[in-house]
This record gives sequence, C-alpha cells and structure tokens, in this order.
Amino acid sequence: MPTKTTRRPRPRSILVTGALGQIGSELVTALRERYGESAVIASDIRMPPRGNDGPFDFVDCTNLRSLHDAIHRHRVGTIYHLAALLSAVAESKPQVAWDVNMGSLYRVLEAARENRCAVFFPSSIGAFGPGTPKDHTPQETVQRPTTMYGVTKVAGELLCDYYFHRFGVDARGVRFPGLISYGAPPGGGTTDYAVEIFHEAIRHRHYTCFLGPDTRLDMMYMPDALKAAIGVMEADPARLVHRNAFNVTAMNFTPEELAAEIRQHIPEFVIDYHVDPVRQAIADSWPDSLDDTAARNEWGWSPDYGLPAMVRDMLENLRLKLKRAG
Repeated sequence: MPTKTTRRPRPRSILVTGALGQIGSELVTALRERYGESAVIASDIRMPPRGNDGPFDFVDCTNLRSLHDAIHRHRVGTIYHLAALLSAVAESKPQVAWDVNMGSLYRVLEAARENRCAVFFPSSIGAFGPGTPKDHTPQETVQRPTTMYGVTKVAGELLCDYYFHRFGVDARGVRFPGLISYGAPPGGGTTDYAVEIFHEAIRHRHYTCFLGPDTRLDMMYMPDALKAAIGVMEADPARLVHRNAFNVTAMNFTPEELAAEIRQHIPEFVIDYHVDPVRQAIADSWPDSLDDTAARNEWGWSPDYGLPAMVRDMLENLRLKLKRAG
C-alpha cells in the first residue's frame, strides 16, 4: 500500500509596498537576488513599466482589505513598507501626507498583527527637529520635528514600538539619512540635490542647487541603504535592544564639498545656488550628523561607501544608464 507524502507548506514570501519608488525599485531587486525571484512580491498603486520581471500585485496600503488579500494570496511573512510621501512633497500636501504615511502604516501593522508578519518601516533623519543635538545625534534624544513628514516618521516609530510591545509584531526599522541613487529619479525629498547634481554634471557641467553651499547633512549611497534594510531584518532578535528606528549613516558633506569631489572627475563642473526657502528650512531643522553606534553594536551595521567611492561609482553607472537611454 503506497504511503502518503506530506506536502511541505510553501515558504512565506516578502511583500514590498511602494515598490516603484526610489528605494523600493532597487530593494526588490536586492531581495530577489538574496531570496529568489518568486519569493519577493513587488506592489504599488501604479502599474510597473514594461520589462519589469517578477511577481507584482496592485496593493493600496490605505485599504486594509487590499492588504489582507495580498498577504493571503502570496502567503506573505514579511512586509517592507515603503509607500509614503517624502519630505518636500509632504510639506506641500500635509493632509495627504498624514493620510498616506500614517494611514498606510497603521493598516500594514494591523494586517501584520492579524497574519503574524514581520514589518520593516523606514524612518528618517527628518524625525528630528531643531531641538535635537546637531552633531552626532544620539539614538535616543529629543524628537520635535517641524515638518509633517517628520511628524509622521516620529509617530510611525512610536506606532511600531507599540505594536511590538502590545501585540508582539516584529516591527523593525532604520532612520535613513539622505539617499543617493542612479537607479530611480528623485522622489520629492529635501536631499534630492545630491542626486540631481550628478545628472546635471554629466549632461550640462552645471548645477543650480536649491540648498545653501554650507548645508551639512549625513548621506548614504543606495547599496548601503539596501544593506541596512536587509541587515536589520535579518538581525538576531536577542541582540536588539532598540529593534526600531536605528540611526544609520555612511558619509557627511555639504553641497560645496560634493561639488568639489565631482570636479575630481569632471574638472569643468560648476555649481551655483538659488536657495529654496522651504527646503532650506527643512534641512536646517535636521541634524548635521548622526551617531549610529547602536546599529553597529546591536546588528553589525557598517557602510561600504564613503564620499570618494560613492561619487566614482555614481558617475560611472549614471553615465552608462544615460547612454543606454539615449
């Protein structure tokens, strides 16, 4: 008499919300390289461009039913929740920013609670405010942001902590500084100048910056951002003291210093300044630098790219991308 074979349950997959955004478009690729193409479900409220491979689902994160359906359909075990309005856009549409940023996070955490999912939530340097220590901002300090984006990030950090302590939801995250990438266009952030400057340097040898020349901020190259997002979710939970909203950083510079490094490769590059008072005020309310000791000690965080290596790699890859685009 033949014996019955027991079918193993399909491994739980990873759902990435906001997958067509600046971080999501590259995180999906990195996760698929690590866990397999079929294990990572990209989702957004827009349809992907032609040529995008791999599983994709239309998911509205402000709709709990939409989230539940996607989690059940794909047997999701981890959610990287990236759908949000960024700082400059959020300041121009504060009511929409609250509804999108907080409404979606609340529903993601609710869906995670009911379906026993882990959640990654990206906070930001924008979670700090003028009362925060400007230099080497500690992991735990005063957080009184003056922007709607910052308010949603602080509230999001607290909500993730609440869902962990109250319901046991494995919610983790990092506070990203400004992010630099050749893969996706700028998405409406205050630090977008550090992406735009490369496009203009290659195309026109000239860039007009919307932040002042001495505006000092922490920054990170996208490969390091992906490394941080994956690393904190893979970390041994027994070592995590903070679990959520770890400071992470990689490099620190002003627009003038970035321009000087670009001139090492494009000597004729010229930068001038036409300061946008809204974005300048946002940048001035943020710390000059972050202390990421907690992330280094608790889950081994360390960046791979400093300023010279980032500029060299960014120019090389962006030139290739622009050449392919014609």
